[in-house]
Amino acid sequence: MTDKKALKNEYKMTPLQMGIYKITNLENGKIFIGKGLDLRGKINGARFQLDMGSHMNRMLQKEYAEYGKENFSFEILDRLKPGKDPARDYSEELGLLLEMWLDRLRPFGDKGYHKKTG
Repeated sequence: MTDKKALKNEYKMTPLQMGIYKITNLENGKIFIGKGLDLRGKINGARFQLDMGSHMNRMLQKEYAEYGKENFSFEILDRLKPGKDPARDYSEELGLLLEMWLDRLRPFGDKGYHKKTG
């Protein structure tokens, strides 16, 4: 029998996977790019929001309802490796990584669910 307390402590000590994810509409190829300090949690949260009709991106939500969840894929594009300091805030690095992927994939207009800024 496994020791639940030891498993819980091991889970807490395991660094979260941080990085960039993509949601793709398989019907029209449009994409949404997102970031997360906990990729698995962020992707699961996005799926839940889309299923509940409450995702922050209205166009993505509209097309998700229109085309159905079976026509959307979720994937991790990039991971940010944590450093040795467990208290470090990686928000800025994630923001820069997101900008890099937005520049690379250009998910604007007919290609995606993002609006150009600035």
